[in-house]
Amino acid sequence: MSATLIAVVIALVLGHMVQPLARLRQFHWFEHWLHWLNQQAGLRNVWQGRWGMVFSVGAPTVLAGLLTAALDDRFYGLPLFAFSLASLFYAWGPRDLDQDVDHLLHADDPDTARALAAQLNPDADVAMEPAGMVGAVFAGALQRWFAVLLWFLLLGPMGAIGYRLLTLASRDTQLPERHREVVRRTRAILEWPAAQLMTFALALVANFDNVLAAWRDWQRDGWRLNMDFLYAAARASVSCELAAEAADSDEPIGEAPALLALRDAMSLVWRVLLVWLAVLALFVLAGWAN
Repeated sequence: MSATLIAVVIALVLGHMVQPLARLRQFHWFEHWLHWLNQQAGLRNVWQGRWGMVFSVGAPTVLAGLLTAALDDRFYGLPLFAFSLASLFYAWGPRDLDQDVDHLLHADDPDTARALAAQLNPDADVAMEPAGMVGAVFAGALQRWFAVLLWFLLLGPMGAIGYRLLTLASRDTQLPERHREVVRRTRAILEWPAAQLMTFALALVANFDNVLAAWRDWQRDGWRLNMDFLYAAARASVSCELAAEAADSDEPIGEAPALLALRDAMSLVWRVLLVWLAVLALFVLAGWAN
């Protein structure tokens, strides 16, 4: 686990400080893989059904698992560490979240701002208002950072790569509908625990009562496989922080409300990430994980 923590920190530093390396996160090979599978007549029945994901996402994920097993306990664990670090860095993103947010904060015109906002969460239409900005930032954080990190911690490179491929496949409009539906549901299953842990960490770094109230409102109608509780908690936290800033300021705040919400949402995401890393470090220091 200590090696895992080191790999996580290095991947974060490389992704944030060495921007040119982000260009290595290319998944054209996966697009070609899906296209090739789609052309195989012998797999057509399976490909168009519920089991198509076994080939589309399952095969590359299993390959990552086999490579992990093959590198285990070799040369003092250095090859496995290098492969784990490379896998996490590769699956992280693939776009840099804080850089996208910074570009949006400094966008020169509305059209550019809308295009940048759409990149935060490609799975939904992003409204250019405070609630939409907050939801987009936390959706992007869940998909780019936290779900990848959780499944890397649980399953190693196989978990990180598998989740990233699920995300890409769920957005591929060329996949048969039944196939794509299984991919989307599997992705939601993997994201759900990460979103719950994000909400818990958010309660620790923001207003606990507001986060808890938003979470309770969501689960009042029963447990559902969506991430709305996270977005509701995030909106409540940002609203509370903006209200506190307005109360403490003697002068009117000049920035647009949507940009203020965007800035505070990104700040909260960084704090949530620090909580996750702190908890992981405590596990290592306490000897609860080897």
